[in-house]
Amino acid sequence: MRVTSRLRELLSGLEPVVAPGAYDGLSARLIAQAGFSLVYMTGFGTAGSVLGQPDVGLLTMSEMVGRAAALTVVIDDLPLIADADTGYGNPINVRRTIREYEHAGVAGLHIEDQVWPKKCGHMEGKQVIPMDEMVQKIRAAVDARQDPDFVIIARTDANAVNGLEDALLRGQAYCEAGADAIFIEAPRSIAELQAIKQTFPDVPLLYNWAESGKTPLLSLDEIHTLGFKLVIFPVRCSLQLHM
Repeated sequence: MRVTSRLRELLSGLEPVVAPGAYDGLSARLIAQAGFSLVYMTGFGTAGSVLGQPDVGLLTMSEMVGRAAALTVVIDDLPLIADADTGYGNPINVRRTIREYEHAGVAGLHIEDQVWPKKCGHMEGKQVIPMDEMVQKIRAAVDARQDPDFVIIARTDANAVNGLEDALLRGQAYCEAGADAIFIEAPRSIAELQAIKQTFPDVPLLYNWAESGKTPLLSLDEIHTLGFKLVIFPVRCSLQLHM
């Protein structure tokens, strides 16, 4: 089975899917050896690993794709979901981004609606592009993929900038544009998490379990009860390996 098909199978299953964050070959290999069914390439960890700097848009598309390709080599047939930041430009740039990540062997990725250079999703001072502009990026991403099973996750950072209502409207527009899953970044309470699920009852939702972030750190059972399908841990692996 192709890794893209395997990822779609996982997202359509009944159980939540846990994806620890890898940032280099060693961390990816350890995640695979620990028995996880999915690996997440964290932008936060990659920026720290490559540059020793925070995740503020310093890495280029080529650097991120190169790191993704290195991860896919060591995890064999496990699907890899990668952080693709904002898609690195306008819809034309997004088309190339999708093709490059596909060629790297990635099973899926997420792109976000922040202004470039972006910031880590739980930092202050973020800005978002107009919703219509991001819709065009999602459409370009869907049109550009060669493998129809390649998973495109639309992330919005509007909650921290304009409030939850705008974030939900954006998520709905991104679904209509063809996104396979929705990532509402940095919900700040269980009430907000419940509102997200109520708005997207039939769409795979991503929960970002980030230490020192804005989202409540819940148990996997609690996250599953709230209706979130994919749980990423972008920080935990990097913290543990350096303790």
